[in-house]
Amino acid sequence: MSNSRAFGYLAIISAVTIWGAWVALTRYAVIGSLTPASVTLLRVGIPALLLAPVLFRTGVWPKGKTAPFLFCMLGAGAPFLLIIGNGMRYAPTADVGPLVPGTMPLIVALLSVVIFKEKLGWARAIGFALCLAGVLTIAGRSIVSASGDTSFGHLLLITAAFCWACYTVAFRHVGVTAIEMAALVSFWSAIVMLPFGIPPLIDAFNKGAHNDLIVQALIQGLGSGLIALILYNIGITRLGASRAAAFVALVPALATLIAIPLLKEIPDLASIIGVVTTGAGVLLASGVVNELLSKRPVE
Repeated sequence: MSNSRAFGYLAIISAVTIWGAWVALTRYAVIGSLTPASVTLLRVGIPALLLAPVLFRTGVWPKGKTAPFLFCMLGAGAPFLLIIGNGMRYAPTADVGPLVPGTMPLIVALLSVVIFKEKLGWARAIGFALCLAGVLTIAGRSIVSASGDTSFGHLLLITAAFCWACYTVAFRHVGVTAIEMAALVSFWSAIVMLPFGIPPLIDAFNKGAHNDLIVQALIQGLGSGLIALILYNIGITRLGASRAAAFVALVPALATLIAIPLLKEIPDLASIIGVVTTGAGVLLASGVVNELLSKRPVE
């Protein structure tokens, strides 16, 4: 395995670890003192400020790449964040991981096969099937017994997964670096969200939710919005869309583990089985097992 690909695996694992914490903490925020719009502004506003110097060098729009960039905006910018934030208001934390990062790799694999004629191979196909089985095991109980509000939340979460998949596939076709993409998406999303996010942030501050604002600024703006997005972009660049996306299926497992001390949610047997199955699926779908056993990267 080359150093470049090894760094890609390290980057993507670090990104999904941050996102595992993000799932639980975002759910905590949107059912508490903050609104989806305010959380979204924190997510994009802080990276937009920190990465402003990048835009002075590259400009605020990738020339000749409008179509793929718009898909990136849909999948990692304000639309995605608002959809998933509102979905978390209706669906419980345990459903977010399986329905967004759990299904996203499957959508990416489908798009890669249909649009770009990518060949998965039997081992990776089995891996994606295991990911699907793990997701259904974790989410199945909630979906079957869901109320009307919860079902609406599930619909929003699946829509968010589709948006994220579009970003994963489109990123490499824009022709910018990982940091440049984070700067571009954050800048335009912050412009869109300013009039909607500022009032609820001021209201939360006036109500004394200072600790919540600090925690969310760190996890949304620095962790998920900047560090994890850059690491994820590096993973896409070095591993390819479908391999990088496969690792995102680990987020439900990580979110489940993090929710134990944070939200006092103890996983039941179905959750444990789903976590183990998803983990095995990721190892196969990512191609990392084949690469470790082979002298050359898998095709």
